[in-house]
Amino acid sequence: MKSEMNIPKNVIELLQMMVQTPTVNTVRSGDPLAEQPLIDKLDHWATSWQLTTQRLPVTGRSDQLLITVPCEIETTSTQGKTKGNVGCVGGDVGGGWILFDSHVDTVTVDGMTIDPFAAQITDESSPRTPPTLHGRGACDTKGTGAAMLWALRQYAQQTERANNVALLFSIDEESGMLGIRSFTTNDMGQLPGGIIAAIVGEPTLLRPIIAHNGDARFHVTTRGVAAHSSDPSRGRSAISMMMRVIDALESDYIPKLQASHPMTGKAQASVNMIRGGVLVNIIPDCCEIDLDRRLVPGENLAEVVDGLKTFLANCGTDNDVEVSFQVGPLPPESSASFLPVVQSALQSCGLDGEPLGVPFATHGADLSAADVPTLVLGPGDIAMAHTKNECIALDQLERGVTAYHAIMNGDFSA
Repeated sequence: MKSEMNIPKNVIELLQMMVQTPTVNTVRSGDPLAEQPLIDKLDHWATSWQLTTQRLPVTGRSDQLLITVPCEIETTSTQGKTKGNVGCVGGDVGGGWILFDSHVDTVTVDGMTIDPFAAQITDESSPRTPPTLHGRGACDTKGTGAAMLWALRQYAQQTERANNVALLFSIDEESGMLGIRSFTTNDMGQLPGGIIAAIVGEPTLLRPIIAHNGDARFHVTTRGVAAHSSDPSRGRSAISMMMRVIDALESDYIPKLQASHPMTGKAQASVNMIRGGVLVNIIPDCCEIDLDRRLVPGENLAEVVDGLKTFLANCGTDNDVEVSFQVGPLPPESSASFLPVVQSALQSCGLDGEPLGVPFATHGADLSAADVPTLVLGPGDIAMAHTKNECIALDQLERGVTAYHAIMNGDFSA
């Protein structure tokens, strides 16, 4: 049994301990169990607070962790009305569960100018520069996870609880979103009665995000013929072929993107990586690019993917196209059923409940695609995510606890 010294005493200590546990995504760290040490700690802490935990396996990767608190309602028995726990045992209260989600994996620490795992707190004692906690993941998104877990701890200590509440600590958001897709495919049945509202934790300065863009990524390869550069006529340059592909994209595809959404901006596409050639004296027989296409709400993911694959196939070159990643947009309609509840909770905390849209993608799209009403909300500033000196203001962290706790107590019965 671990000692009491290892149990966080407040939300700040909780976030420090989370940041001090490295969870660089598997794609960059090479560790297939990159998130497991933190999942183990979160399980231990939650259990020590008498919360119910369940490991959710993801094939070949770290477990995910589901933490639940069923509500208490009056039930009728032969002896009259008594208090009883429902939810985890198959009850259906108010239509189901309120799900909170926060991913535990982070991007790489390469190029950081601070110790990424020290979780150092700086206090400038100035209204313009409030105390901040620094480290990889402090903002994206261990800050949201710490605030959610601490709010859930408070909620579980209440004598009466209005809602079934669950917290999912998910994995692999920063790469392939394998975790949330495993959850929506395999594990939503662990919450009997279904999920009536989901809050995805991302740094939004505690403004509700009801719409965001999607993302489709394409890996394109041109195939040429290798030859000695002393006689280029014997070969066929894959780099020259790729130049025609890129020219077609930048001349005939990207400028003609017209789709836009008032909350998330305009559809975008860009070529962001290129690789080709092996030696300066060899005509290259292979060249590769990675293309990023951002979709706005209202665009159909399958149609966009098929359309771009067709465009690339017709560029007049011998190329192969692989869709390496795809996630749809989050439409604002997804959260319409419960947005007023979240707005009321935020306003009760003195926070701005006016909804916004953002251009980046989140777990919200996969949850929404699984027919789960979803919005995105969390403490921290997205401008600090993935940066060389990532940090979160402690006042944001503490307001996040207050906001999440108010949402847990919201009236979702309408």
